[in-house]
Amino acid sequence: MPLLQLILVAVIQGLTEFLPVSSSGHLILLPALTGFDDQGQLIDVSVHVGTLGAVIAYFWSDVKLALGGFVDLARPGTDSTGKRLATGLIVGTIPVVIAGAALHFTGLSDAMRSVKVIGWTMLIFGIVLYVADQRGGNEKQVQDWTVKDAIIMGLWQAVALIPGTSRSGITITAARYLGYQRQSAARLSMLMSIPTIMASGALLGAEVALDANMAVLRDAGLAAGFAFISALLALTIMMRLLQYISFTPYVIYRFFLGLGLLAYAYSG
Repeated sequence: MPLLQLILVAVIQGLTEFLPVSSSGHLILLPALTGFDDQGQLIDVSVHVGTLGAVIAYFWSDVKLALGGFVDLARPGTDSTGKRLATGLIVGTIPVVIAGAALHFTGLSDAMRSVKVIGWTMLIFGIVLYVADQRGGNEKQVQDWTVKDAIIMGLWQAVALIPGTSRSGITITAARYLGYQRQSAARLSMLMSIPTIMASGALLGAEVALDANMAVLRDAGLAAGFAFISALLALTIMMRLLQYISFTPYVIYRFFLGLGLLAYAYSG
């Protein structure tokens, strides 16, 4: 794969995975709008591994808390913040795993990879995010996360399997509707990405890793490294900005990108 394409794929994935603008939508658009060959599943898995490393590094204190919570799950009668967090991550991941497997094995996931679909989802779910962000309450924080809220956010997360929706965008939207503060909504969304990325990486990686040669594996390693750096940068900037601004700048970006994609898609 050309080095330029490899860097573009990794940087686009890293910058957009945790911003509410849809990383998968941007990756689908890259070959569609530039003429590059599709980067393939192994590179897709690799850049997701890179972003997974970034979110674990950035939220390491929460990750340690959740890992301790998984241990507490084996101790009936105990209650801890870590146990509640671990429980929420488990139940919140189940819907997207079931829906993702169904779409993958039926081939419907490939059928939705089009500029028109991404244009509409960029536009529609950008507006939904704006409404939720403006009307959502600010009374809840991460420690207030309940199983019920995790289930609701998990169901919304499954909708993100439609390209252009944005996994982080839709889970942040759900959290804002549920009354979580902006930073807490983003933090929960990022933590929910960890088991989700691990599940999708295991599903796709198992299918392609055995057929990869050394050159492809080298490209995959480079892609993961570039994605890690760009994702860590994007996370740092977004979490700091949320102390001062709303999600409106991301909504504006989604709105105009969606309009542009629809104009492009329907012009032919």
